[in-house]
Amino acid sequence: MVERTQYLPTGDISDDTHDGGARPRTTSVAAAAQGALAMVFVGGSVAVSALLHDAPMHTAQAARYAVACLLLVGWARLRGIAVQRPVGREWAWLTGIAATGLVLFNIGLVEGSAHAEPAVLAVAVASVPIALGVLGPLLEGSRPTTRMLVAAAVVTAGAAVVHGFGRSDGVGLLWALLVLVCEAGFTLLAVPVLRRHGPLGVSVWATAIAAVAFGALGVGVEGPTAVLRLTTTHLLAAAFLAVAVTAVAFVLWYGAVQRLGSARAGLLTGVAPISAALAAAVLAVSLPATAVWVGLALVASGLGIGLSRRGPGPTG
Repeated sequence: MVERTQYLPTGDISDDTHDGGARPRTTSVAAAAQGALAMVFVGGSVAVSALLHDAPMHTAQAARYAVACLLLVGWARLRGIAVQRPVGREWAWLTGIAATGLVLFNIGLVEGSAHAEPAVLAVAVASVPIALGVLGPLLEGSRPTTRMLVAAAVVTAGAAVVHGFGRSDGVGLLWALLVLVCEAGFTLLAVPVLRRHGPLGVSVWATAIAAVAFGALGVGVEGPTAVLRLTTTHLLAAAFLAVAVTAVAFVLWYGAVQRLGSARAGLLTGVAPISAALAAAVLAVSLPATAVWVGLALVASGLGIGLSRRGPGPTG
């Protein structure tokens, strides 16, 4: 799948975001399924991430992204895919992806949890479809559409219903806002470099930069011997996150963004909280709560509105 997404057409990735300019339905469905699968991995990782609560965070994250980067480079060599070296401003875009979507995002979740209930941070992440629906088309050279904004609002509402809204102090709300900005940056900052580097190349460089950044933070904050405090449980959890939630999910996600455009792909982030809730229900061997079913219905409705075949329509 990585090889296939790497050799996508190199035309404007925003083509599929214009009303009346949709790509073939089979391509859109495959891309949507690809993005949804990435979000299933992300949502299902919540329980695994909890196993790292007592680990030296920066060191564990450095190991996670280093392993993911090595796996991606190994896959590229195995498939004979050239990973292009960034040039000029591309370094800024890729560093921005790593700094916001990987480093600050993870720090924001940890620090924010000390001031806000998990639901507050979850709702912040769930608001990403709205941010991408507004900013994505502008970055891709088009305008936000009313249909996409409605779809984004419905998906966000569904994700919020699943998690609830929770309580927070002022500092927690600021951390939640940072988490939202970082989550949006993970997708938006990739748009200018996806055409030349493809999903695999962007993932390689973003994880490499994040590994270096977290490594420096680990040495400076936790000390050079922090790696010795990683237990077998920590290492297994980090390995799962490196493989499924980083190496695989990143390539799947950026492939969906390249095919669908950031606004339409952004709707698929609503799958993550649903996946997390269903995974928790499976682990607890119990039926999901009513709110989960209601949220699932709302998210599905929003996806139907935003991803369905479209003809010409008004822009908002």
